[in-house]
Amino acid sequence: MRIDVVSIFPGYFDALELSLLGKAKQRGLIDVRVHDLRDAAHDKHRTVDDTPTGGGAGMVMKPEPWGEMLDGILAEAGNSAGAAADAEPGAAGDPLIIFPSPAGEVFTQRMARELAHEQHLVFGCGRYEGIDQRVFDEYAARGRVRLVSIGDYVLNGGEVATIAMIEAIGRLLPGVVGNPESLVEESHEEDGLLEYPSYTKPAEWRDRAVPPVLLSGNHAAIESWRREQRIERTRRVRPELLPRELRGESRGRHAAE
Repeated sequence: MRIDVVSIFPGYFDALELSLLGKAKQRGLIDVRVHDLRDAAHDKHRTVDDTPTGGGAGMVMKPEPWGEMLDGILAEAGNSAGAAADAEPGAAGDPLIIFPSPAGEVFTQRMARELAHEQHLVFGCGRYEGIDQRVFDEYAARGRVRLVSIGDYVLNGGEVATIAMIEAIGRLLPGVVGNPESLVEESHEEDGLLEYPSYTKPAEWRDRAVPPVLLSGNHAAIESWRREQRIERTRRVRPELLPRELRGESRGRHAAE
């Protein structure tokens, strides 16, 4: 998978050189290219923002640097939309441009799995009061654009959200995680339940013991215990995620405790 990132703070993305994603880059599983938006600003001060039209607080990112930068990325990637404004939008294989935004659709594990099938993602990291709306409209007319939010709160810019999405997507790519089976039992995977609590050695630490069932060697009992823990944790922490068919089962068990 190729991932291009546009930001005025490219240093944020040094974190992608670490851990599993860093190893995936070294092995050629992910091709991440970070671009400084100010390279497409040609005035003395490399200006990328201006006052909002119609008045208001803050500054808005100008369309010209974004247009030049995104055109260059799309053209270099061999995408027809990068060369012709009248190209057919949404052609197969076209890069998907994602703008992190609190006004976007909410990023979920389901979306991460969906995006992991893409060949080329482009992330545009906004700052200040956001990006001129015409940038979104321009590239939506020429290809595929999604505004995506990682939660109901506001960050200073799109960099942190982009790193979170890249990590969530990248770890789902074949070969990135050493044991693919570990992905199946995680929170929000498979049946949508949260992950069960995990333990390791020693069997007792500060007068807190590992649940005896985990030491029993009875694999059927262990699996049953883990599923019960997943249901109860989901009911307690994120009840809206609990599948309908388990809601009565969970309430009945909880009432009997």
